[in-house]
Formats: sequence, structure tokens, C-alpha cells
Amino acid sequence: MKSFKELYLAGEIEFEAIDDYSYEWGMGDDERTLAQYLGLNAEEEDAWVSESEDALRALLDEQK
Repeated sequence: MKSFKELYLAGEIEFEAIDDYSYEWGMGDDERTLAQYLGLNAEEEDAWVSESEDALRALLDEQK
């Protein structure tokens, strides 16, 4: 199964789907961290947590 990041970078989902993925992770029993579940690296996770969703979106959009 592709991660949120893989699907977003491929243009298969909108960025706002991150909320759905976060909810699914929270409701499930996956042992990975949320960042791992979403496919984010440490820099991306830090931008998301320390700055904002917009900062994460900007980092991901640079990779498209």
C-alpha cells in the first residue's frame, strides 16, 4: 500500500487527505509512528510539527 506522501507526490490525492490518513492511523493499531505511516522523513515531520501544514506542503511540493 502506498503512503500518503507517495500518493500526494504522484498527484493521486490532494494534500488535505493528510487529515484522513492521520485519522485512520489514530483509529488503527499500526505500530509505526504517524510520520512513518504517512511516509514522511524527519525534516518533513519537523516542518509539520514545528511549523505548519503549509510548511510540510511546501516541502512536498518541491519534490513534485
